[in-house]
Amino acid sequence: MSTQEEKKMTDEELNIASEAAVENEVENTEEQQPEEPLSEVDQLKLQLAEAETKNAELQDKYLRQAAEFDNYRKRTIKEKADLIKSAAERLMVAELPVVDDMDRALENMEKGADAEACIEGFKLIVQKFKNILTQQGLEKIETDGQDFDTDYHEAIALIPAPTEELKGKILDCVQQGYKLGDKVIRHAKVAVGQ
Repeated sequence: MSTQEEKKMTDEELNIASEAAVENEVENTEEQQPEEPLSEVDQLKLQLAEAETKNAELQDKYLRQAAEFDNYRKRTIKEKADLIKSAAERLMVAELPVVDDMDRALENMEKGADAEACIEGFKLIVQKFKNILTQQGLEKIETDGQDFDTDYHEAIALIPAPTEELKGKILDCVQQGYKLGDKVIRHAKVAVGQ
């Protein structure tokens, strides 16, 4: 290659580079010009796209919360069932010694043990059983001389009161009532003075 040919190539390269620079300048000036305002249709399309994006986000959030709530509900149901099962198990375990005592008492009665000893044994068993129930939260509803209260008592009979002070009071208890904590599980069936 001769020097003339080299110079020719260099000139051509310079021309190409200058044309590229001019095109670059034209693009930069086009970019710097302010954007044309969007038409009303384009604005509405843009708003619709934003609304669809927001709707998709909200729907995803809703589905996640619904799934979380469903999981919470299932977990709560399972915990409640486990709690009931364990409470029943604790009560049964606590009552087993009473069952053992009753079995021993029956064996002694079959052997012909003394009647007074059997009665005394059963009194002890009943007391032990009541203590277990009390420890589990069972309370006897008091009725002797109490005012009649429909929250705790069920009137099955009205009896003429022997004195004026006994009107509206409980004179006799036919069936004992019980509470478990603050909840009445069986109302006391009583006779009330009138």
